[in-house]
Amino acid sequence: MTIVPTKDGSNTLLHEELGEHYHSIHGALQESQHIFIKNGLALQAPKKKIVVFEMGFGTGLNALLALDYAKKHGISIDYYSIEAYPISIEESQSLAYDQIIEVEHAFSLLHHADWNKLSIISEDFKLHKIEGFLEETALDFLPQVDVVFYDAFAPNAQAHLWEPPILEKMFKLLTLGGHLSTYCAKGQFKRNLKMVGFEVKGVPGPPGKREITLAYKL
Repeated sequence: MTIVPTKDGSNTLLHEELGEHYHSIHGALQESQHIFIKNGLALQAPKKKIVVFEMGFGTGLNALLALDYAKKHGISIDYYSIEAYPISIEESQSLAYDQIIEVEHAFSLLHHADWNKLSIISEDFKLHKIEGFLEETALDFLPQVDVVFYDAFAPNAQAHLWEPPILEKMFKLLTLGGHLSTYCAKGQFKRNLKMVGFEVKGVPGPPGKREITLAYKL
């Protein structure tokens, strides 16, 4: 992994084997805020308890922003996240997200939390990190999910994660009225979402990204 500064002052990682960045080089923090908070958690208001499933725990930035959102808005979040290639504690520390988002010790707690078991990060944030490949992992133990943060690497790097069999798995996880939010806006991906039953909506993206995708289970 290589640390890469992005244009909003926050860092991301470059996965050298895949040639993929974990976040936008135009701004890691503002990308995650726009896609997964503004167009993710905030769209599930006024619920006071929200269940999140995240595809790709990655750097932990999305989880940290969700925890921060929970504290600021007086809600409770049960956060489930799957990751096939966990980064090291040292790599997480080098990102320095805890210097940008001031939630005391939270970023360290997220990364030190055990895999494959429930961790109580705070009174309003429960975390269950799952180590494994999404296509190989049964998710039957999850409750119905309100919002999916779909943050897999791009289709050119991991094409199978954007195909109907995986998207159908996401559709089944969601409760009625729930939705999936992702940075990908490719035409074939949108057609795949519709094929498995989603109602698809394109909305303006963050800097450097013209459009992102919201997919609803109605």
